[in-house]
Amino acid sequence: MLASKYSLLSDLLRATHPQEIELGTVDLANGGIRVDGIYFYKNIAHSSDFMSLDTLSRSLYKLIADHYPILVGRPRVNSEGKAVVTIDPDNLCLPDIKEVYVDYPAELFFINRPNADCSNSKDIHFFDLHKFYNTSGISRIPCATYHRDNASVVVRIFRFKNSAYTALAYSMPHTIFDATSMILFMNHWAEYARNIENSDYVLESPPDHNRSIMYSRFDNVGPAELPFIKHFKETAAGTLQIQSPENIAPILIATPDIPQIKEQHLLHISNTNLERMRRDIDSKQTTAMVLTAALTKSILQANIKSFENEPHMSYVAIAYDCRQRSGVPHNFAGNASLICIAPLFPKTVLDSSHKELAQIIRKNSMKTDSSYSKAAIKVIEEDVGLLYHASFSLCNTPQTSYFGFSNVRYMQFKTIDFGFGSPELLSFDYFSKEGMCRMYPNYQDGGIDLFLNYADSNFEHVRKDDFLAKYIDIIY
Repeated sequence: MLASKYSLLSDLLRATHPQEIELGTVDLANGGIRVDGIYFYKNIAHSSDFMSLDTLSRSLYKLIADHYPILVGRPRVNSEGKAVVTIDPDNLCLPDIKEVYVDYPAELFFINRPNADCSNSKDIHFFDLHKFYNTSGISRIPCATYHRDNASVVVRIFRFKNSAYTALAYSMPHTIFDATSMILFMNHWAEYARNIENSDYVLESPPDHNRSIMYSRFDNVGPAELPFIKHFKETAAGTLQIQSPENIAPILIATPDIPQIKEQHLLHISNTNLERMRRDIDSKQTTAMVLTAALTKSILQANIKSFENEPHMSYVAIAYDCRQRSGVPHNFAGNASLICIAPLFPKTVLDSSHKELAQIIRKNSMKTDSSYSKAAIKVIEEDVGLLYHASFSLCNTPQTSYFGFSNVRYMQFKTIDFGFGSPELLSFDYFSKEGMCRMYPNYQDGGIDLFLNYADSNFEHVRKDDFLAKYIDIIY
């Protein structure tokens, strides 16, 4: 029997006690943004209780009560001026989890391609988010928010007509999670779902929400001199200056929800073409670095053609994880992701070969150690005006070209198993930042999928890039 909303609520209220969890600087810097995903699971065994709302709801509520009460709290600035999430059992921000029936088969929203690496294999499927929104009757998936009386955990379970596929879509605040801690949460949820009938079940590796775990790593290091900070200070000179307050918490915690940008494009590279591209550009470089170089050059060229002039600067931003670079534990459940930025002159990007450009970008992004991270955090805490100036510069306009890259290819998506196997197809909702690109694994052929937010009109010039065309299949 489906667990009633009342019983789920009662269980959560009984298990949750009043508490405050302090947010960190990097948490606050990600205000107004969401982390989300859409995972397609296939009911191969034709199970009658496949991905049931009952199991998913009960396991979600139990996990939140046991390990993630931060998700049902409400953010505020306390009497000490610190940004905290207050968990009050009488005023919880309850999860919003629903089942949605779609009157079409899931396959209607798939774009199919032959498997280039194996002619005898089945076609590869790609989820067309544009078509889903335009024809399914679902205008959008609700977004998590902390700024209205709404849920900070939004989950939709999509059941498709006459289809073996079920899609699990979720949205949660970036203030709480980065990509790594989000995938940790999803694996914990799946773990609870697989053991839902075991009331004594405990996680093997529970999450740690104590933000001091991360920031204590920087206590004994000094901030590095970062070229991109010097660059933005120079370019900000003479512009309207924003005076930085002594306490940034009230400003950043009040960041409004940032709208999603619907000009999203999906590019696929098979495993064979991926390796061929890396060999052709520079076999000593990582896949991520050669892709960054190729797309940085292509987007700058497309901007020049679209805007009919050369911008003043070309920016490259690459996300990195402090867990890997500064010894922050993997089970740290907050934000530990920062970005390194390479400000490049357009002439450098245009005149360099792809190999040379990859080496230049790598030189600007390889020293992301604890001192680098401390310097970046210091800017957020002490110069919010410079932070906003940099944010406004990272965009594609007649004055600036921008490519931001995030690599989640090696994260543990395969283990997000709710008892019926791994997700077969990975997707997600629209970005809130133009110029951003995220690299996902494609488990169907071992290649990768690139989700790129970039203006449709400008993207037409990327389609015509002869170099990219040798390796990349543009899905939409």
